[in-house]
Amino acid sequence: MAEVRTRSPGKIIISGEHAVVHGSTAVAAAVDLHTHVSIRPDSPRLPDHADGSVCLELKDMNLVFSWALSQLRTSLGDSFTVSSSPVSCTDERMKLIAALVEEQSIPEAKMSLASGISAFLHLYTSIHGYKPGKVVVFSDLPLGSGMGSSASYCVSLSAALLALSNAIMIDNSQGGWLKLCNDDLELVNKWAFEGEKIIHGKPSGIDNTVSTFGSMIQFKLGEVTRIKSSSPLRMLITNTKVGRNTKALVAGVSERTSRHQDAMASVFSAVDSISKELSAIIQSAVPDDISITEREEKIKELMEMNQGLLQCMGVSHASIETVIRTTLKYKLASKLTGAGGGGCVLTLLPTFYYMIVLGQSSKSFLYKNFDCYNTNLHKGDDDAKNLVQVFEYFHKALSSSVLDKVIAELESCGFQCLRAEVGGEGLEICFS
Repeated sequence: MAEVRTRSPGKIIISGEHAVVHGSTAVAAAVDLHTHVSIRPDSPRLPDHADGSVCLELKDMNLVFSWALSQLRTSLGDSFTVSSSPVSCTDERMKLIAALVEEQSIPEAKMSLASGISAFLHLYTSIHGYKPGKVVVFSDLPLGSGMGSSASYCVSLSAALLALSNAIMIDNSQGGWLKLCNDDLELVNKWAFEGEKIIHGKPSGIDNTVSTFGSMIQFKLGEVTRIKSSSPLRMLITNTKVGRNTKALVAGVSERTSRHQDAMASVFSAVDSISKELSAIIQSAVPDDISITEREEKIKELMEMNQGLLQCMGVSHASIETVIRTTLKYKLASKLTGAGGGGCVLTLLPTFYYMIVLGQSSKSFLYKNFDCYNTNLHKGDDDAKNLVQVFEYFHKALSSSVLDKVIAELESCGFQCLRAEVGGEGLEICFS
């Protein structure tokens, strides 16, 4: 096996952030922005690593870290056995790993990476043992923005290591990107959760679950239900690049709740209702284009309501409000995702956005009997079909142009914009 490559998606919370801590339902989804990991079961022979080494390259940051196998054995001990079953990192082992990470002289501005590198060492040595290898990581996801980049990293890394160690069996004769069976996905998910615990302390497990299985989930009080969208949802994700302290924001909501118990109970109850309705709408059948438009209009309204309730919780921010005002000018609905206080903002991109751009009157052309243009044209006529195609092409070009304006205006504020499809595939693996 020359190389194993994996990719797993990031996540967004569509509804229910913060309120979920107080017992409300939340809905999260995978996005088609991934963390990519490749592992080669060998590594360059360095002069001071005569018996081989373990190398980690963080390609996006132009950083490379390496440890001699002899150094890992001496520090972590030969008594530690490789396991296909998930193994938690004990406090004692964590101290030993932290010392190995400190020796790497991480740049001061990148010290936040230390926990991720610690997770790497735990996962690598626990799953693959003291064997040489080079791991390369790069990501489409903005780091520390609430889009599950750390979970995506842990999922991709765990899957690649398990495949390399033959702990999961995959028929790679087909080639291309492959999916794992449910049992193997469960194993990957459990290992990824151990990595997340090193990075975050007490993660919920939601992020790694979405990244592993993809699609969407509804969760409440620790119970997770997988849901599937009946048709694709598309979002513009705006990274405000404003850092935030998640713990402080969560604590702030709790403090506000203690001061206004009845009012905040009503807020959380409303969020619960929004999430449940959103989940039902997402799964509802959409037999035609009109149904898609009506479905997305309902989702838009629920997003606007949820954002208003998040403002009641005190977790919005000037940067978030700037995104909301900008997209509202173009008749688009936005809401924060994750902790708030900065971070990322979601904007729903309607399938037929050009209808919104041109106004609802265009529906009479595309979906009725075209009386407003020619009383003799009907949907079954070839001339009508050709005319529809021409106008649809024109409308889509127009909506794309308007969306480009939205993005340009947001980027002029210093924000980063990413287009993503929501509720897609989870972890995938490839061999070369």
